[in-house]
Amino acid sequence: MLSERSLKGIAVFVCVAEAGSLTAAAERLNLTTSAISKSLARLEERLQIRLLERTTRRLALTDAGQTYYRTCKEVLTELDEAEMQMHVEQIEPRGRVRIDMPASYGRLQVLPEIIRFVAQHQQMMPHITLTDRFVDQVEDGIDILIRIGGPETWPAGVERRLLGTQRLIFCASASYLKEHGTPTSESELHQHGCVLYGKTDGSVYPLHFPGAHANDGEMRVVSGKIAIGHSEGQLAMILAGLGIAQLPTWLVEGHLREGRLVQVLPELSTRGLPINLAWLKSRETLPKVRLLVDALYNGIAEMVG
Repeated sequence: MLSERSLKGIAVFVCVAEAGSLTAAAERLNLTTSAISKSLARLEERLQIRLLERTTRRLALTDAGQTYYRTCKEVLTELDEAEMQMHVEQIEPRGRVRIDMPASYGRLQVLPEIIRFVAQHQQMMPHITLTDRFVDQVEDGIDILIRIGGPETWPAGVERRLLGTQRLIFCASASYLKEHGTPTSESELHQHGCVLYGKTDGSVYPLHFPGAHANDGEMRVVSGKIAIGHSEGQLAMILAGLGIAQLPTWLVEGHLREGRLVQVLPELSTRGLPINLAWLKSRETLPKVRLLVDALYNGIAEMVG
């Protein structure tokens, strides 16, 4: 591994090779000819090979020196380009960034914010996945993660912000309520049979209900006649007049506003799971991560119901 002294020695050697003399190289590097000579001697001693032939008029590269010069020149050029690229990246977000988010929430709420950001920063190359399964953000190298809920303890290599907490309400289509009536209590809700969120093992997720205190909540299983493992699938079912479902306001607010859905049992509306925005600590200083995190937070936090 190159030390700082070794790297300086390489830079001196390249300068001497291009200048053709110690004096000219010393002037370019603002060093004494003695310092230049000692640096070359240390480099040749370390490599155990002669790089330069000294003549009375000028220095000439040996065959080994020619080969070594080409390699060193490429290395120094790549380092210069890397430094320039890092400088640019400190100003303008660019490059590939991995983002993972829940399927429905990500498509409806997050993706529009990403589109706006990328339209303003066209050097960005987002790699987006929409998944509802658990992902290991650190192990999978996901720069930015959005999750409804999340682990009890977040990994040490992850930072996060709370975007908000879901508001869950019961709703149905007007046509369904006209045909089957509007429930006025939780017991009547059981009689209707709900459109529930189904698990792959054949069971269903319990529903959220208010607790005795404002910040409390309870989970209870409600009888259902349809189970589907996707929130947009539940939405499609109730829009088709097939039942009542408990859904987050971010998913149904447009349908409520335009009259396609009606809220029922408003006294049973309750807080659901928190919505978290997480990112890798090791990547947070990169503008493509830092600025996108800020844009997502500022764009989404106000919209969480």
